[in-house]
Amino acid sequence: MAAAAAAAAAAAAAAVAAQRPEAVSPQWAPPGHERARAAAGLGDCEDAPVRPLCKPRGICSRAYFLVLMVFVHLYLGNVLALLLFVHYSNGDESSDPGPQRRAQGPGPAATLGPLTRLEGIKVGHERKVQLVANRDHFIRTLSLKPLLFEIPGFLSDEECRLIIHLAQMKGLQRSQILPTEEYEEALGTMQVSQLDLFQLLDQNRDGRLQLREVLAQTRLGNGRWMTPENIQEMYSAIKADPDGDGVLSLQEFSDMDLRDFHKYMRSHKAASSELVRNSHHTWLYQGEGAHHIMRAIRQRVLRLTRLSPEIVELSEPLQVVRYGEGGHYHAHVDSGPVYPETICSHTKLVANESVPFETSCRYMTVLFYLNNVTGGGETVFPVADNRTYDEMSLIQDDVDLRDTRRHCDKGNLRVKPRQGTAVFWYNYLPDGQGWVGDVDDYSLHGGCLVTSGTKWIANNWINVDPSRARQALFQQEMARLAREGGTDSQPEWALDRAYRDARVEL
Repeated sequence: MAAAAAAAAAAAAAAVAAQRPEAVSPQWAPPGHERARAAAGLGDCEDAPVRPLCKPRGICSRAYFLVLMVFVHLYLGNVLALLLFVHYSNGDESSDPGPQRRAQGPGPAATLGPLTRLEGIKVGHERKVQLVANRDHFIRTLSLKPLLFEIPGFLSDEECRLIIHLAQMKGLQRSQILPTEEYEEALGTMQVSQLDLFQLLDQNRDGRLQLREVLAQTRLGNGRWMTPENIQEMYSAIKADPDGDGVLSLQEFSDMDLRDFHKYMRSHKAASSELVRNSHHTWLYQGEGAHHIMRAIRQRVLRLTRLSPEIVELSEPLQVVRYGEGGHYHAHVDSGPVYPETICSHTKLVANESVPFETSCRYMTVLFYLNNVTGGGETVFPVADNRTYDEMSLIQDDVDLRDTRRHCDKGNLRVKPRQGTAVFWYNYLPDGQGWVGDVDDYSLHGGCLVTSGTKWIANNWINVDPSRARQALFQQEMARLAREGGTDSQPEWALDRAYRDARVEL
């Protein structure tokens, strides 16, 4: 409950706003969306009603007519002055722009073309592609919800061993990162009442918080994986549930001091098996100047995804992950929705906005298996190709389908790790206009418990901001930095350092 109450604050403001009639929208709309549409020349597809210049009185008064003509002449004069300014400003493109022009910010971002998206056709469908010279690969559709594919032999055994070797040379760090003081301070600044929190958690709107309603929100929690037993222990410790039935009424919830939950969580050190994930990871640079094998893999991913080089090259470095025996990663989604209180990690440098939280905006996940695992370690998609999706149905009775330590065998689809095989999927639905829509809930996936041996994987995430205009501005700014910095600037650019200490949990 502590995890749910504290972490739900991050989304509560957006959830409360979404309950207002004026905020309801069938599609997710990022901040600045209307401005982006206006910049791209996209209107509301409706003709605005024509307003008469004057009240219907036969003719306008002479005074009104004179005032109107003055404004018309002023308007035409400004337009002519603007055209002359543009003409003379662009008159000599070959000359040095001078320090003042070089110091100016980037101009309007270019409109980006539609994002490529492979068709699944049907489960089991295979297609032949050539990703490397003189060799054919076969892409097999594993599911349609999410759109998920498998490619055996995407990496050679030698490439797998090299990636593991480079990761070991760089050094791996523990993947699970618990909230920092800054994170908890940001939560404290959110203006969310306990009533708002209660309404956010009360999924079925019956005025009572069942255990599974609280559990459904713990994926947003503070890094500890919550179970019904954990929550009841906390209820008992802080006397939140006087009758001990595991259900909180609105009155019982209102009587609580949420700070008691924070104190309880901080006073209980979590074991590795109690965390959302139990693994170690590092990041390997793939840009210009990287190891030639790392560059070759990135180019192969570029040909596989058929996305623009700018999008792929400016995405996150390769993440390499090691799961030891007992390692796991409970079910999660790789990308998060962007509310007004959040922003994409990769475009925050150009966003020009101040928000308390950031999230990873990952259009695609390309996952590589680097070794054969002795026991366990499958990648599970608990609700793949379900007819419908309901977050509350993930938890029924004593079975939590997101729990990859205890219930991996109950997921709809499990992919066995085989050295060199790649699987890839889309984390967002299309928006109908060639760009990113809502997060695909069916992309929920996790790493099953490794029962024997060690599991090595690598992730290539392709980053795309749901705001088309902001993504375009980001690409334009990165191109400018590359031009100004010269050919040696890219390996030193902040992408590699920015993701070195990145928080990968959502």
